[in-house]
Amino acid sequence: MWETLWQEILGQTWVDWVAVITAIIYLILAGQENPYCWGWGIISCLAWGYAAFYMYDLYLDGFLQGFYVALSGWGLYLWVKGGENESSIPISVFRAWQHMVIIVGGLLISWLVGWLFSTYTDAAAPYLDALTTVFSVIITFMVVFKKLENWLYWMVIDSIYVYLYWSRGGLLFSLLFVVYLGIVVVGYFRWRSIYREAQDSLFLHSSETK
Repeated sequence: MWETLWQEILGQTWVDWVAVITAIIYLILAGQENPYCWGWGIISCLAWGYAAFYMYDLYLDGFLQGFYVALSGWGLYLWVKGGENESSIPISVFRAWQHMVIIVGGLLISWLVGWLFSTYTDAAAPYLDALTTVFSVIITFMVVFKKLENWLYWMVIDSIYVYLYWSRGGLLFSLLFVVYLGIVVVGYFRWRSIYREAQDSLFLHSSETK
C-alpha cells in the first residue's frame, strides 16, 4: 500500500508540486500575519487553477483560483496599509447572527451552483465542488479582513477537499489538505492568542483612561 502511495506521489506533475509547495508557504505565512503570504498565494493559485480545470475537471475550483489571484492583491493592500489607525487591520471576530447568515446563505448558494453545473456541464462532483468553492470564497474574504473564525471554517472545507481531490486522483492535492488541517489548527491558536492579547491591551488602556 505504502509503496503504491509513494509511486503515485512521485507520479504527480510539476504543476501539482508548484501549487502544493507554494500553497503551504502561503498558509504558514498567513498564520504568522505575514503580508508576503499573498504573493505566494498568487503563484499557487495560478498553478492550482490550471490543474483543477484541465487535469481534474473540477471547473468551479479552477474558476475559484482565478478569483483568488484577484483577491490576493486586495488582501496584500489591506494587510499592509488597510488599517484606519495602524499599518495593518487587526484580528477581529464575527457575531453569532453573522455566522448564521454565512452558513445558511453559503449552503443555499452552493446548492444552486451545484445544480447548475450538474445540469449544464460535465463537471465532476458538482455539488461538493460548489460547496467547497462557495465557502472558500467566503472564507477568503474572512482571511482578507482577518476574521479569527476563518480557521475554523477552513477546518471543515479542507476536510471535504481531502475527499474531493482523492476521489479525482489528485493525490498530492489531497495530501496537501491533510497538511493544511495541521497548519490551520496552529494558525487558529496563534491568531486567537494575538486577538486575546489585543483585547486585554485594549481593556487595560480603557481602564487607565477612566
